[in-house]
Amino acid sequence: MPNSLRERTYNFTLKVINLSSKLPNNRASWIISDQLIRSASSIGANHVEAQAVSSRLEYKKFFEISLKSANETKYWLSLLKDAKIIDREKVEPLIKEVDEICKMLGQSVITLKSKVSS
Repeated sequence: MPNSLRERTYNFTLKVINLSSKLPNNRASWIISDQLIRSASSIGANHVEAQAVSSRLEYKKFFEISLKSANETKYWLSLLKDAKIIDREKVEPLIKEVDEICKMLGQSVITLKSKVSS
C-alpha cells in the first residue's frame, strides 16, 4: 500500500534526523535532539515490531506504545518551536505530520481495543 503507516513513520523519522542535524550546537539542543530522535524512531520501530507478535493483545500493546511515542515526539517538536531553537517553518510541517500519524495510530488503537475485548 503506497504511503502506508510503516512508510510514513520511516520517512518521518528520516525528516526528524535531518532536522536534528540542523539544530544549534549547544546543550539544550543536544538534549532535545537526543530525546526527539529516540521518540520519533520509536514510533516506526514499535509499529514494525507489532507485525511480528503472536496475539492481538500484544499487537495492540505495540500500537499503544507507538502512539505514546508519537505524542512524545510532538512534545519535543513543539518545545523546539516554542523555545525558538529552530525556525518555526522548519518544525511546523513535522508537527503536522506527527499529528496525522497520532490520529492514524489512535484510530488503530480504538479499533484494536474493540477487537481484543470481543
